[in-house]
Amino acid sequence: MNCPHAAAHTAAPDGGTVVIDPMVQDLDGETARLRDAGRLARIELLGVPAWTITRYADARQLLVDPRLVKDIDAWGLWQSGEVTHAWPLIGMIDAGRSMFTVDGAEHRRLRTKTSQALTPRRLEIIRPDIEKFTEELLDDLAEGGRDGAVVDLKSVFAQPLPMRVVGMLMGVDPSENAMLTRQYKAFFSMLTPQDERLALLAELDVFYAGLVREKTARPTDDLTSALILADEGGEPLTEEEVVGNLKAMVAAGHETTIGLILNAVRALLSHPEQLRMVLDGEVSWETVIEETLRWDTPTTHLLMRFATEDIQVGDEVIAKGEGVVISYRVIGRDLEHHGADADAFDITRATPIRHMTFGHGPHICPGAALSRIEAGIALPALFARFPGLRLAVPDGDLRKLPVMTQNDMEAFPVLLDA
Repeated sequence: MNCPHAAAHTAAPDGGTVVIDPMVQDLDGETARLRDAGRLARIELLGVPAWTITRYADARQLLVDPRLVKDIDAWGLWQSGEVTHAWPLIGMIDAGRSMFTVDGAEHRRLRTKTSQALTPRRLEIIRPDIEKFTEELLDDLAEGGRDGAVVDLKSVFAQPLPMRVVGMLMGVDPSENAMLTRQYKAFFSMLTPQDERLALLAELDVFYAGLVREKTARPTDDLTSALILADEGGEPLTEEEVVGNLKAMVAAGHETTIGLILNAVRALLSHPEQLRMVLDGEVSWETVIEETLRWDTPTTHLLMRFATEDIQVGDEVIAKGEGVVISYRVIGRDLEHHGADADAFDITRATPIRHMTFGHGPHICPGAALSRIEAGIALPALFARFPGLRLAVPDGDLRKLPVMTQNDMEAFPVLLDA
């Protein structure tokens, strides 16, 4: 399929299809258009048609529907050859065998050990490490912002923190963190030529295969070793399955938290009266995190599930073989579920903040609790150290990265003192 890399418009001429902009020039506008398109909206992803779910209630139901599967072989466009590895987003779907790409009993087998390694008890054990990393990075931030200099909150703090944490969990040598950050950034970017993207995916496979062989020979107390030694729920994991789990978990484990931290800081800086309430102890950081997850989700669109038979959603039908995207940012702005003020960031809202930004059902994000803990440590520490933190540019000058699935910024320039 000839898939264009850019789209100058966001809706088809007939108004029936919303074209997802690969350059992410107007995320709020796209969110509103998708919401207005209905509970089941037709979209186009770089030339490929699909459905997307825009309502909380529908997503909650469909995410546990066994007729929607992760298996790419159930996708009609893949079976027919209309979608190939030339499509820039294929690496997010045809990502090798892992808990992210299978369903049912096989999904449970591949997920069990990961879930065991990320229990609340285990996360509390690593809390001091997260606190230590946070303080070290705040020192780096202070050094970069000395004498009123502008410093990038993303590259110095919000990005390296989750990569350090997930790398520690996986048993990755810290010297590899910068390389992994570059590789994943290039993988997600719509500016990366597809041949380069496929090459770097192959490089990541080689890297993780090497890590797996090293841990097989000399296992240590980390998630990679735990996955290799896992034998619960059926056959032990193959090298391919361990590599697939690691590759996807490192991607999700750091990208989501980068977005959560930066989006929370941005929301608070643009709502100073709410920031003051948090700093005065009137509203908890937990509430800030949950409202940020609802209002400005780290994951914009989650690719992709496929219908194994026709599925009725309201007046529309997802036909057998069609692809379905879950648009979490639109779901976070669902007026029916979150109320008429769903477009407002409000940590004082009267109704409970109920969202599904980390998913729902069997494939709910296994790292959700870890991301919350990281943000719960990073945000109060950041504002405690730098209570005068402020943007160094107008908020409207912040630019989104050209990433269709993640809600991330190119940079976040700040001044540390008022």
